[in-house]
Amino acid sequence: MKFYLRPLIFSALALSILFNCGGTSSGVLSTPVENIDKMPLKVSELTETQKHTWGHLDLIKDTIPGMSVERAYDDIIKNKKGQTTIVAVIDSGIDIDHEDLDDVIWTNTKEIPNNGIDDDKNGYVDDIHGWNFLGDAYNEQLEYVRLLASGDKTDPRFAEAQNLYNAEVQKYTSYKTQYEQIKQQVSVADEAISKYLKKKAYTKEDVSSIKTTDPTLLQSVSIIKYVYSLDMETAAQFLKEINDDLVDINDRLNYHLNKDFNGRKTGDNPDVLNNKPGYGNGNVKPSVASESHGTHVAGIIAAERNNGKGVNGVANNVKIMAIRAVPNGDEYDKDIALAIRYAVDNGAKVINGSFGKSFSPHSEWVRDAIKYASDKDVVFVHAAGNDGEDLDSKFVFPNDQVNNGTEVSSSFITVGSLDFDYGPKMVSSFSNFGKINVDVFAPGGDIYSTVPNNEYEIIGGTSMASPAVAGIAALIRSQYPNLSASQVKDIIINSGLPLTTKVIVAGDANNIKSFTTLSKSGKIANTYNALIMAGQLAKNQ
Repeated sequence: MKFYLRPLIFSALALSILFNCGGTSSGVLSTPVENIDKMPLKVSELTETQKHTWGHLDLIKDTIPGMSVERAYDDIIKNKKGQTTIVAVIDSGIDIDHEDLDDVIWTNTKEIPNNGIDDDKNGYVDDIHGWNFLGDAYNEQLEYVRLLASGDKTDPRFAEAQNLYNAEVQKYTSYKTQYEQIKQQVSVADEAISKYLKKKAYTKEDVSSIKTTDPTLLQSVSIIKYVYSLDMETAAQFLKEINDDLVDINDRLNYHLNKDFNGRKTGDNPDVLNNKPGYGNGNVKPSVASESHGTHVAGIIAAERNNGKGVNGVANNVKIMAIRAVPNGDEYDKDIALAIRYAVDNGAKVINGSFGKSFSPHSEWVRDAIKYASDKDVVFVHAAGNDGEDLDSKFVFPNDQVNNGTEVSSSFITVGSLDFDYGPKMVSSFSNFGKINVDVFAPGGDIYSTVPNNEYEIIGGTSMASPAVAGIAALIRSQYPNLSASQVKDIIINSGLPLTTKVIVAGDANNIKSFTTLSKSGKIANTYNALIMAGQLAKNQ
C-alpha cells in the first residue's frame, strides 16, 4: 500500500514528474456545527513545527484539519495514564530499538528469549516482541502478477489481470525513462550552477542573482529555479527525491511486475491455511535499510511522548506488538489472516493494518480473521488505499463485507487521508473514498514520524491516516477500558467533525464533491471529541 506516485508537471523540461508514495450521534463538538464550515482558510505557510505536528493540531485553533490530539492531552487526559493497551501493527519490520519506540514495544513475558522453545505454547517459538511471517523475504510480486504467473486462465479475473499488467508495465517503463532523463538534466544544471558560482552549497538567492546571456547557463538557471518552485530547498534534495522514486519504480518493474520472480522464502505453501503455521521467525526488525514503513506507522501511534526526541505518538501507555507480514509488494492472504489471529490471541486490543491490494485469492481467510477479531472485542483500523478510487465500486482487500453487503465485523474502521490544507484541497489527492466503505478521514498527507536507525521522515499515504485513528482507539481503550470494541468504533465515527466543505477528489480539479459524500460519517476524526463522548458513555454504563 505504501507505493504511490504523486503527479507534478516539470514544465521546464517538458516532462511529467510523478512523485513518490454507524451509531447514535451525541452532538459533542469542539465548536458549534453551524460554525465549522465558516472557518477562515489558513493562508500562511506552515511553520517547521507545524509541518512536523499538524496531525495533532486543532481545526478551530489552528485552521489546520488535525485531530486535536494535544488539546485532548491538555484538557482531558492531563496526567491520567490509563490502562496499558497493546496495539498490534501488522506491517513491514519495525525498528524496535529506535530511540522513540524502544520503551513502547510489547514483550511477551511468557516466552524465554532465544531458547528455541515455544514456552507459552502459542505455536510460535521465541516470539518475544511479535512474529515475522515473512522470514528473510522482502521483495514480492503483486497479487495479480502471481495469478498470471500461475497460468490459471480459468480464474474469472485472469483477463483483467493481464490487461492491468500490460498497462502497468508500459506506465512504469515510461516513468523510468522520464525520471532518468530528469535526473540527468537536473544533475547537469546543478553542476553548471555550482561551477559558475564556484560553490556547491548555493542558495535560491544566489541563483536569482545570476546574470548571463549564455543560453546553456540560462537553461540551467531555469531548471534550478523550477526545482525551488517545487518547495525543494536544494537541487540535492530534489535529486534525492528522484533517486528514491527511481528505487520504487525499479522495484515495481524488477519485483512487483516480474512474472518470473518468486520472493517467498518461508518454505510453506501460501495457498494452504492451517492454525499451526510453522513458518517465519521471531525477528520483527526490518530486513533491509529501506524497510521503513512499519517503523513510521508505529511512531504515529505510539512514539514516546514528551521525551525530548523526534515526535509524539497519538497514544500514551501503549505497547506495540510488531507483526511483520507486509513485504515490498503484495502481502499474502495467509500471512495476514494468521497475523490477525496472532494479534488477537496474544492480547492486542487494537490492530492497525496499513496495507491492501485489489486482488485477493483467499479473501475469505482474511475476512474470517477480521470477524474473529471483532468477536474477541478487538478494534481493527485499516487504511483505505492510495488509488484515488471510490471503494464502493472498486473493491480493495481486506474488507469486512462482500459486494457492499452485510459487514461481518462491528469494529472494523476504514480510514481515508487528509492533507493540512483546510478547504477544497483538504482530501489527499491519492486517497480512496466511499460512502459505504470508508468510515472516516484523518491526517495522512506528509506526516512526520519515526524511521529506522533513530531517524525521522515525512511520508504520506492512507497508511499514515490509519495509525492516527488506531492511536485514538488505543487512547479510548486505555482511558475507558470498560467500553467495547464496537463502542470504540462508534465513538470515533460519531465524534468526528462533520464538514460540508466542497473538496477536490482524487486530485482532479474537475471532480468536486461535498466532503459529506466521501465517507460513511462525512467526518474527520477528532481525539478531543472522542474522549468526551467516551467519558460520557463510560459514565452511563
